[in-house]
Amino acid sequence: MDLAAVKLLAPQIPSLANTAVWHTFGMTPNGDKWDLRTTLTVQVLRSFMTGGGKKPSSIGKVQAATLKDPGVKGKTWVAKATIPAPKESEEGVREAVFGAVDAMAEGQVQYTKPGLVDIGVEWTGYRSEAGANEVMPNISEEERYAKLMAEPTRTSDTTVLYFHGGAYYLCDPASHRAVTSRLAKECNGRVCSVRYRLAPQTAFPAQLLDALMVYLSLIHPPPGSLHTAIPASHIVLGGDSAGGNLVFALLQLLLQLHRTSSNPQILFHGRKVDVPLPAGASANSGWFDIARAMPSIATNTKYDYLPPVNHDDTLSRFPADNIWPANPPRGDLFCDLSLLDHPLVSPLLAADWSGSPPLWFVTGEECLTDEDTVVAARAAKQGVKVWWEQYEAMPHCFGMLIPTLANSGRCMRSWGEFCRKVVEAPSEVQTKGVWISAKGGVEKEVRVQDVASVEDGEVRRLVKDAKERRLRGWEKEGKGMPKPAL
Repeated sequence: MDLAAVKLLAPQIPSLANTAVWHTFGMTPNGDKWDLRTTLTVQVLRSFMTGGGKKPSSIGKVQAATLKDPGVKGKTWVAKATIPAPKESEEGVREAVFGAVDAMAEGQVQYTKPGLVDIGVEWTGYRSEAGANEVMPNISEEERYAKLMAEPTRTSDTTVLYFHGGAYYLCDPASHRAVTSRLAKECNGRVCSVRYRLAPQTAFPAQLLDALMVYLSLIHPPPGSLHTAIPASHIVLGGDSAGGNLVFALLQLLLQLHRTSSNPQILFHGRKVDVPLPAGASANSGWFDIARAMPSIATNTKYDYLPPVNHDDTLSRFPADNIWPANPPRGDLFCDLSLLDHPLVSPLLAADWSGSPPLWFVTGEECLTDEDTVVAARAAKQGVKVWWEQYEAMPHCFGMLIPTLANSGRCMRSWGEFCRKVVEAPSEVQTKGVWISAKGGVEKEVRVQDVASVEDGEVRRLVKDAKERRLRGWEKEGKGMPKPAL
């Protein structure tokens, strides 16, 4: 355990000990659903998310703590690479993204138009023969990639293009190596984990630019790439939480390009390239509503650790530092407030999923459950093949944060199976839904088309109301509205 973890846990030891005693006697609120490890894990995470009663830290300080590289050891291959940005005169990525943002907006929106930058990625694979604490050999990234590709357990052509979670301002591929390595194992393939630009230093749509650029680079590798060309039919988009948001925003962008052209092409490194759809897309506890307007944000707090939302306050809970408030100023860490209900910011508001490749969703009984149910049901009603799983009484991203749970193992195996199946046997993929009990993992079949817990009209009303309250809070704080799109 590192020093930072000790500092985090030390003040909580008396409270954790007290909770352990009460749990032993069956007197904790969720004792009938959770084991002791889950109870203590959620308590620690709640304390971290709310600041533990202390004065909140600045965005920069919290962000920096999540970007530390712990190194690579154990059953994980990592080969680091840089995806080069094309020259401005040799790319149409920005035009494609900005055009879609404007075309899909229902009203006036404001955003800056960032350029493309080189993006780091981590090619990640499962290293079956390594010991638990064994470090990677001291060889070049090219040699590590070759060993990853030669791994005997990599029996599938499946490539997961992965976007990490962290509310768009936290975390990194390094923080998610345990997850991406496990996913590589479960799909018998490899994972390309993306170091996309973080907020608040860079706002939407920079992250969408990064995602599209890396996706195109997998299919059409720039010179000097570690990888050879990967067919889109071998690529599955994957992500957790905010990474799930980016997955579904990228998918919605690709669908928009296909809605406007029968054979969409983009100028990329000086040549026109095709923009096919991937084999599938997946989200683990996807955050599809940046406005955080759905009822489960408040009603499912019993089982979750995510902090409560205050739509009337935009900025004041974060102490100022060198990265926040942003310049030009805006009312949300991720985007201008005018974009909260844009379908490429909040895929919950995307009305059309027709033509999409198969989708995989998993949620607990968490604060984000409502938005996950709405997107899954809407897609299924429109004829998209959807795998839906909901786990009773489980918190946000439980399969990643509490890996010792039997249901966490089931969740990760299902994720890997979906990724592998949409690549290897897409014709066999059919819509299916299941609800899994917290104790015993008892499964109950559900009809995916009926899982939505909020009607479409109510979804729009709630998001619009949350957006208006955020705007009033922004004005109340005396902040000038951001400048028009640059």
